[in-house]
Amino acid sequence: MLPRVSATEAERPRPAAVTIDELAIADDAQRWADLGFAVEGEHAAIGAVRIRFAGRDATGRRSASGLLGWSLRGARTTELDGIATTLSRSEVPPTAAAHPNGVVAIDHVVVFSPALERTIAALQAAGLDLRRIREEPTPAGAPRQAFFRLGDEILEVIQLPDDRLDLAGGSDAPARLWGLALISADIDATVAALAPHSGAPHDAVQDGRRIATVRRSAGLAVPVAVMTPA
Repeated sequence: MLPRVSATEAERPRPAAVTIDELAIADDAQRWADLGFAVEGEHAAIGAVRIRFAGRDATGRRSASGLLGWSLRGARTTELDGIATTLSRSEVPPTAAAHPNGVVAIDHVVVFSPALERTIAALQAAGLDLRRIREEPTPAGAPRQAFFRLGDEILEVIQLPDDRLDLAGGSDAPARLWGLALISADIDATVAALAPHSGAPHDAVQDGRRIATVRRSAGLAVPVAVMTPA
C-alpha cells in the first residue's frame, strides 16, 4: 500500500532531488515562436526547463500528444514505466526571462498511466518525490491522480479511465507523457497574445487560480494550458 500524504505535507517545500532538464516535443520551433514564445534555434527555455523542438518528423514517437520524452537530473534509473527518459548531469540553469506572450514557467507536466500504482512505484524507485495521491475523480473522469515534485515543476500522473484503456493498449501498456500547463503572471494578457488560439480564462480546479486552454487551431503537437501562479 502506498503512503497517502496529507495536504499540509504535500505543500511543505523541501528540496527535490530529481529535476527536469529538457522536454522534447515533436513540433517545429517556428510554430511556438508564432505564438509569442522566445525561441533560439531549436530550443526555448521556460522557467528553468529547456524545450527542444524535434520537428514534426521526429522518429521514435511514443505519444500521440507529441511530447516525446524528457531528460532528468538526479534520477536513479531511466526505467520510468515506459516514459522515454535520459539522464542529465547539467546544473540547474538560472530562471529564464518571461516570454513575449507572458509565460514565465511550467506549472506541471501531465502523464497518463493505465496502471497508476505501477507507475507510481516506478517513479519512486527512480527517486521522484511523491507528494500526494488524489482519490477523487477529475472533471474529465479520471478516477485518481498522483503528484510528484520535480524542482519548481509538478508531475501530475493521471489514471486513465476504464473506458480509455483499450485505446491506450490495455492495462499493460506503458505510461506516457501527454501535456503541459504553463504559468503566466498575467493570464489575460497571455490569452490576448495567443488570440485567436486560446479559450477564455476560467476557474481552475485549484482554488483561487484561473486557467485557459490553447486551442487545436494553434497547431501544437502537445496539449497546452496556461494558468495563473499558485
